[in-house]
Amino acid sequence: MLLVVDIGNSNIVLGTYEGKKLLRHWRVSTDRSRTGDEYAMIMRNLFDYYGIKMTDIHAIIISSVVPPLVVPMEKMCERYFRIKPLIVGPGIKTGIRLRYENPRSIGADRIVNVVGAYEEYGGNLIVIDIGTATTFDVVDENGDFLGGAISPGLGTEAEALFQRAAKLPRIELVTPKNVICRNTISGMQAGLIFGFVGQIDEVVRRIKEEMGRDMTVVATGGYAKMIAKESRTIEKVDHFLTLTGLRVLYERNSENG
Repeated sequence: MLLVVDIGNSNIVLGTYEGKKLLRHWRVSTDRSRTGDEYAMIMRNLFDYYGIKMTDIHAIIISSVVPPLVVPMEKMCERYFRIKPLIVGPGIKTGIRLRYENPRSIGADRIVNVVGAYEEYGGNLIVIDIGTATTFDVVDENGDFLGGAISPGLGTEAEALFQRAAKLPRIELVTPKNVICRNTISGMQAGLIFGFVGQIDEVVRRIKEEMGRDMTVVATGGYAKMIAKESRTIEKVDHFLTLTGLRVLYERNSENG
């Protein structure tokens, strides 16, 4: 069984694969203060609930955008699973060309998403990951990563508004019925969500204009489903895109791959 681990700024997403089949998946909060031992106990509890043993895991691949957690997670894998994990980073075989000024500066999450998207949907894609940051990644018809754009995530924008405006509360991000709202909370929800949708659609429009063609737009991330309902440009939502990308990267880098 393969364990895939994606360490994001807000959440760590875990999945177990048997071949190409995703068996189980979990999401836990990212906490930079937790030790490798603590994460091991969290994983063991999740596994126990579904009758999975740590000895059932034969390989592990990890991607991370939180550098301080890479070493603790690597040591955790070696101590509790007796496995040296594959870390997504410079030198890993991706199977795609990274047409970027400095490929080493590309976030592991973006590489994983591009690999997963090309595997699932082919080329000519715009991949949008709506997380703590929002990334727009462009994949051409050959599966080459051409670059893209980065902006704050929806949750990040909401938190910034709460932190910087003294009288505005922290709110739940749900879509209001109207854009003309009669209370502060609904007004904040409308401005944040509909404004974010407008940003998504405008960046996608400009990417298509630069590329000179229509493209398939795939979204992933915690708020992808909510935003896709309001967006005119998002065509597919794939919550398991990152897990798929990690599985494909493991296959391309394993001794039998």
